[in-house]
Amino acid sequence: MFMRPTLIRESVYEHLRDAILNGEFQPAERLGEVELTERLGVSRTPIREAIQRLTQDGLLESTPGRGVRIRVVSPGEARDAYLVRETLDGLAAALAAAAHTPADAGELETTLKELEAASSEDYREQTRLDLAFHRHVAQAAHNLPLLDLARDLEQRIALVKHQTRIYNSHPQTAAQHRGVLQAVLARDAEAAREAAMLHVRTFAGLVMDNLGVESV
Repeated sequence: MFMRPTLIRESVYEHLRDAILNGEFQPAERLGEVELTERLGVSRTPIREAIQRLTQDGLLESTPGRGVRIRVVSPGEARDAYLVRETLDGLAAALAAAAHTPADAGELETTLKELEAASSEDYREQTRLDLAFHRHVAQAAHNLPLLDLARDLEQRIALVKHQTRIYNSHPQTAAQHRGVLQAVLARDAEAAREAAMLHVRTFAGLVMDNLGVESV
């Protein structure tokens, strides 16, 4: 079936973005245009455009003479990202407690159940579902500026997760996910904010230990 060039470009961009966020590429792995062209079955033009957009997004980095690779986040940037995420996720959860719809509640319940059921050894599936749960909380806030900020932050967090490979099924953080959901569904904005901030702070501590830097 014929697909318009604009749709092809957007499809290639979204496919590669999802592949990076889902950990299909390794940290610092080089991405070649020829290999991606063969993998996706498209011409090099949409591949080049997607690479340029993903570089602007901060998911890829280009080095003269060495091509393009998955960006590696420094320990300092990782610490800063989690510091911002603590506040942003707290706000998202508080707004979601007040604004979520029955459809939002169902999506949050389903995603968390899938995360809880994911194999403790399936790191990529855990990460995919963890990111999805946090994304759904932000979506349930029904606040477009917040959602835009959350999308940008999710990309940094995904890169950090794939570098550190901290499991999302850690007993403490798993229980905290459930606490966030319960507070949101109870429409207790302050409890939701506190639960979300505690969860991010706890997980950030695990990540910072892995990277060998102090938490903020």
